Amino acid sequence: MNKEFTEILGQVEKEKGIPREKLLANLQEALMSAHKKKFGFSHNVRVTIDPDSGETKVISLREIVENAPRPGLEISLEEAKKINPKYKIGEKVDIEIPLKEFGHIATQVAKQVITQRIREEEREFIYQDLKPRERTVVTGEVRHKDYQNNFLIDFGKIEATLPVKEQVKNEKYRQSDRVKLYVVEVKKTSKGPFVIVSRTHPELIRKLFELEVPEILEGIVEIKGIVREPGVRAKVAIYSNNEKVDPLGACVGMKGVRIQAIARELGLEKIDLVRWSDDIGTYILNALSPAKSKEILLDKEHKRATILLEDEQLKLAIGKQGQNVRLASRLTGWQIDLRKREEIVQNLTSISGVGETMARNLMESGFRRIEDIIRASDEDLLKVKGIGESKAVKLRLAAREALKTAKTKK
Repeated sequence: MNKEFTEILGQVEKEKGIPREKLLANLQEALMSAHKKKFGFSHNVRVTIDPDSGETKVISLREIVENAPRPGLEISLEEAKKINPKYKIGEKVDIEIPLKEFGHIATQVAKQVITQRIREEEREFIYQDLKPRERTVVTGEVRHKDYQNNFLIDFGKIEATLPVKEQVKNEKYRQSDRVKLYVVEVKKTSKGPFVIVSRTHPELIRKLFELEVPEILEGIVEIKGIVREPGVRAKVAIYSNNEKVDPLGACVGMKGVRIQAIARELGLEKIDLVRWSDDIGTYILNALSPAKSKEILLDKEHKRATILLEDEQLKLAIGKQGQNVRLASRLTGWQIDLRKREEIVQNLTSISGVGETMARNLMESGFRRIEDIIRASDEDLLKVKGIGESKAVKLRLAAREALKTAKTKK
């Protein structure tokens, strides 16, 4: 029996990954529960188990009484003297209880306790193994979809959940497909670890870059920001801490091998690499790639940028359904207005007394709309080439009239 017991312990330890010490502690608890089931208490009981041989003993500490002992708590003097003739009333003696005396019901309780404890230990072991994998990328195999349209992903030890909100809308997941996923969270629950994974999280892209671009892991190239519309387009702002290393070249790789490997994992999603700059104007213009422009007007107080573009560049800047400018705005944290240069000039020349030259001077000084002139201080207007104090007053009045006229027409 003991040999069989140690073999079972070894098998469970190997298959479940639960240390033998934990298993022995669980068995001790189970036998204590069995004693309580039979006698109604276990405070006077101790269980010893030899970890090597598996020899198990249940010892009950009982008080010696004259006669009519209470079962499990006392022993008669007559029975005690059979153990040692020197025993007296009031003394206590250790009594080993044969395991077979626990009976069928108590044995079932012991089995239930140890089974439950092994499950709990297994869950805790798996949780402790998975918890460090939060915020990392893992590869899993698609199993099936539940009634809420969440996909269950096999990790080997556990099935993770890919919720609907973490799925890319235009991606199709089929059984046995292997996909890379970002581990959002590992929760501890009464039913075991609950793992939430994502295909839409921006950090999935960061981790994919870290896997493919050694310079990022080494800290030479830094990812400054990531925004994405999952399955459609993403923009990744990158910067090199070493002037000898081109961040774009490092991320693209020889013949595009690195960026292509990342793109394969993201399916149809397009990745725009953006050079980060501490000069916000340059950064915003870079973020609008593939559109090109060198003319940008910044309103730093309201974090608003107006970019002047030629007709052919305007469509590129906007992108399909506004994706390009929308992502550029999210990446930089600035509101971006795309304007044709001539539209601004035409708008400003609608003010009485403002010709094309004055309109261009106003535009170069950051005045893009009629409202900008109305709100401007005298000090700001006087900075514009060709505007004196008298002209500033007249200009503001004329701007108010032009705005009224424009609203009336609407």
